[in-house]
Amino acid sequence: MTLEDELRPRVQAAFADRALLADPVHRQAVEGTIAALDRGELRVATPPRIEDGAWTTNAWVKEAILLFFALRKVEKTEVGPFEFHDKIPLKRGFDTDGVRVVPPGVARYGSFLEPGVILMPGYVNIGARVGAGTMVDTWATVGSCAQVGRDCHLAGGVGVGGVLEPPSAQPVIIEDGVFVGSRAVIVEGMRVGREAVIGAGVVLTSSTVILDVTGPAPVEHRGQVPARSVVIPGVRAKKFPAGEFGVPCALIIGLRTSTTDRKVSLNRALRDFGVPV
Repeated sequence: MTLEDELRPRVQAAFADRALLADPVHRQAVEGTIAALDRGELRVATPPRIEDGAWTTNAWVKEAILLFFALRKVEKTEVGPFEFHDKIPLKRGFDTDGVRVVPPGVARYGSFLEPGVILMPGYVNIGARVGAGTMVDTWATVGSCAQVGRDCHLAGGVGVGGVLEPPSAQPVIIEDGVFVGSRAVIVEGMRVGREAVIGAGVVLTSSTVILDVTGPAPVEHRGQVPARSVVIPGVRAKKFPAGEFGVPCALIIGLRTSTTDRKVSLNRALRDFGVPV
């Protein structure tokens, strides 16, 4: 029996009937799920087995997170000169996990940071996962359940939104090798394909129109940035009763080359397309 086979039925039963949380078996299943998330043995969303396939959202894991909030009481925590008052404890064991955390960077218990992650004074919420070699730069936030791949860079002030409810909703997914420029915002279950470059100040939501303007006619995307795309903020005209006004959109202005490594390709994309970061 796998860990999921053991935990999932009890979590789902408790989510359907919260009175079951009084039962130690169901309560331990919830707590065990969060502990497995914290160790990286479970994850909120599972990557596809094939390239460009669909991610699978594990709704029962998100249900466990919601139940964990119900089980916990607000408690005071003191870390050196800092005092916190919250339901969820802080993540621990960064030294043995090979993760660098610069004060006052914070990761909540129930998140998972792979070895080689650098967390500057930013924030990683419960259920989130950050891949090896990724930097979460100063004041960048990784929201609840967000999945950030390996060798990514979330620049200063980046906001990666959390998607906890409904449990079936896809979290924000940022695949391997993505660069996200300063003050960009990625929310509402957006998926950013591998090795994409998101310019500074880009806002991506489920309703954001993403226009590929590299060809003779624009091609529209929503909800997903194709792999290796170079994206900058844009404006498009839209008619309203009061007149025609510009509304925000995102523009795909080119592709990172697949013939160079990620670092060289990123530098070339920034130089060739003048993307602000």
